[in-house]
Amino acid sequence: MSGVQKIEVAEDDGDQRLDRWFRRMFPHIAQGRIEKMCRKGDIRVDGGRVKANTRVQAGQVVRVPPLPEPHEITARAKTYDMISNADVEMMQDAVLYRDDYLIAINKPPGLPTQGGSKQTRHVDMLADALRFGYDQKPRLVHRLDKDTSGILLLARTRQVASMLTEAFRSRETRKVYWA
Repeated sequence: MSGVQKIEVAEDDGDQRLDRWFRRMFPHIAQGRIEKMCRKGDIRVDGGRVKANTRVQAGQVVRVPPLPEPHEITARAKTYDMISNADVEMMQDAVLYRDDYLIAINKPPGLPTQGGSKQTRHVDMLADALRFGYDQKPRLVHRLDKDTSGILLLARTRQVASMLTEAFRSRETRKVYWA
């Protein structure tokens, strides 16, 4: 178990939700546990209580309570912990466009964009197959329904994901559906 830590949010990590920042810093800690620590006041930003969806900015100091070490957490066997070679090939074959900023894939019908109840195979999980030498897995910036096929954009960095998400939100970029 680690002790209490105080970590300054780095310049590249600013302007993102606390829970997402926390998951990047401590990937072995479950989302539910992060939310519980926020509710109890165990996680603080600049000394104040916060919610999981609080946005942290560069230079702020996050108080992190004692956490178990990664090896102390019992590994739960999940079917999606390993991506099969067939899924890697399927995802890489679906790539329509790729550069240093984004990846466009042709999402097949029947494959959910994100996980949910009893969903163990989805684009967000399979995106690890699309790293192509990058440290971070690509990030979803929008969704398509499970049974909808079409072009799905994934950002290669957090900054690009933020910009594309805002472009969809402000309707600078939009989805077009063809029947």
